[in-house]
Amino acid sequence: MKKIIAATVLAFATVSATAASYEIDPKHTNARFMIDHFGTSSNVGGVYEIEGSMEFNPAKRTGSVDITLPLANLRSSSDAFTGHLKSADLFHAEKFPEMRFQSTKFHFVGKKVVAVSGNLTLLGKTHPVKLRANKFNCYNSPMLKTEVCGGDFTTTIDRTKWGMDYLVSAGMSKKVRLDIQIEAAKNN
Repeated sequence: MKKIIAATVLAFATVSATAASYEIDPKHTNARFMIDHFGTSSNVGGVYEIEGSMEFNPAKRTGSVDITLPLANLRSSSDAFTGHLKSADLFHAEKFPEMRFQSTKFHFVGKKVVAVSGNLTLLGKTHPVKLRANKFNCYNSPMLKTEVCGGDFTTTIDRTKWGMDYLVSAGMSKKVRLDIQIEAAKNN
């Protein structure tokens, strides 16, 4: 009997020590950006139908995320502006059809996810960024019949690090705010 109990405890400990795998839900995941337009309004746009995967283990306070942002799904306030955003002046979507974020570390305070560090690839260049978590939570989805984890993340980047220099010399901001919302469903 002691051997059975010990084997059960060991099996439970092994399962709880392993990170669960999640698939990014493209319907509830997006990345939006905002940039100051010469001190007047703010230009905004976003990338939608994002795909990727996540590993998460709250017990060990570890996680990883890998998302691909297809620039074919880039949208803004008008077709003309979207076309300019996709042009060689900015995202150069024809040559670089996607952006990618790959995490290097989930940061916790207690049991709470507070940030995710990783590498952002844009225009063929990769640089580190740290996304601050405005919120992060897991719940049992009544629609998907599985656990869903996700949150709202934000950071500000200097776009010139990736070679996106359009109109910086004319006075347009090089700082871009990124807001990323992610939800991922646990693989059963």
